[in-house]
Amino acid sequence: MTKMKALLIVTGRGMGGDAVIGLNTAEALNKLGFEVEFALDSKAPGLLFKKNNLSWYRTNIPQSGGHASTKKTKLIAGLKLVKAIFKGIFLIKRLKPDIVVGIIGGGAVLASIASKISRTPAISIVNTPVDSKLSLKFNSVIALTESPLYNNDMHSNSNPISSNDSNEFFNVKGKKVFKSFYPLKIKEFKGNKENALLNLPDKFDKNKKTILFSSGSSLFEMMAKGVNDFSKFTNDFNIIVVGYPLKEEYNKYLEENNIINLSYIDWLNDLYEIIDLAILTDDGVMVQEAIALGLPIIALNRVKYGRYHNIEAIFPGAVIESDLEDLNQTIITQINNLNKMRECSNKYRQEVVNSSSKIANIIYNIIKN
Repeated sequence: MTKMKALLIVTGRGMGGDAVIGLNTAEALNKLGFEVEFALDSKAPGLLFKKNNLSWYRTNIPQSGGHASTKKTKLIAGLKLVKAIFKGIFLIKRLKPDIVVGIIGGGAVLASIASKISRTPAISIVNTPVDSKLSLKFNSVIALTESPLYNNDMHSNSNPISSNDSNEFFNVKGKKVFKSFYPLKIKEFKGNKENALLNLPDKFDKNKKTILFSSGSSLFEMMAKGVNDFSKFTNDFNIIVVGYPLKEEYNKYLEENNIINLSYIDWLNDLYEIIDLAILTDDGVMVQEAIALGLPIIALNRVKYGRYHNIEAIFPGAVIESDLEDLNQTIITQINNLNKMRECSNKYRQEVVNSSSKIANIIYNIIKN
């Protein structure tokens, strides 16, 4: 029996959240018997793919800045998209996949347009206003929690429908919009506490509670400021920051002696095993990884380009939101409320854990139907 083939076109550098979405979606598709191939931007280093001994095809995948896109960046991305479409069409015709899956941003849009021209089935996984709007013009989409489609904000007059396999969707001009949490790989994600302790510097104190600050693989300025403010506010906790500063100048916020700056690491799963409270951005894979692992979370609002995602409404009780000026007090309040936050996380854990298989089944059904 010939395996079905899926081509995943993945936005980004192959080392952050978009790459995680692609890799976890691929693994879930593998379990359904798919052969999966990847396409990344020609300039992407692909560190996570290399770590997993995976190869990829190089193509052009324009980025308009995601949630932070402006008219100028959209225009530039649009011009680059024209060239990218031709290369995308060539790749699709060469590989002859049964379905093309676009992963976020430019990858989602490119997959939609190139597949439409190539007459190949496609679906896009979307989470920004731009990819949600453009991809839906060409094919069905899977809307993640930051997408305006997740809360049906873009199409309030659509007719909601529920399929008999509990994959809720609604129709927009003949296209289906499915809603899902991020695809995660929780069983394999479970880390090793001892490995984390071996990797931490000597100033880590096992007798103190440990607080993680992270805005993902890249450290944004507001998160760096939050770390700096809290390090000056108290010395009662291990304060760990993860993420490579988006700009070199952000390192100035990390110079306090009681900050453990790990920069970019590939052993985050081990680190999670010693974390008592995570300070994360109000978007992205990390929030849902932490939910699935039962970690209490404070979401620092508007870290990335000032956008607000209302993540507290998606995970009430498990995620507490805070603005920067209130962060110190919010941490102190919630550090005494960790057990209740963990209980709330457990309410959502199973649905988050099952998200990978849910997405894979949606993709499978797009081909079959």
